[in-house]
Amino acid sequence: MYSYGILLLEMLTAKRPTDTMFGEGLNLRNFCNMATAEGITEIVDSRLLIPIDEQDQGRRVITRQQNMEDTIRECLVSFANIGIACSEESPSQRMGIRDVIMELHAIKQKLLS
Repeated sequence: MYSYGILLLEMLTAKRPTDTMFGEGLNLRNFCNMATAEGITEIVDSRLLIPIDEQDQGRRVITRQQNMEDTIRECLVSFANIGIACSEESPSQRMGIRDVIMELHAIKQKLLS
């Protein structure tokens, strides 16, 4: 489960655990853990975010796009939380595979709705 969690965090951030930015107590897991919720957009791979172009768009389109961005942000936080929970130091504290599958399905449903 640990490796799976790290893989999720690598996919999310486009950073490897061996990246030069990590050292002196900072690792990929801690980096993601510190940024979840409010700072998720600061750590995720920019290709996972939808930019808003507010020029020449009607209010309805902007609202719909903002709702989509909010949904994507929530899903990215959930995805990061799965990676963090799977990569706990202690194996007994790691998220189980059944819970991972349930959470991933919930993320998928949220994105499809």
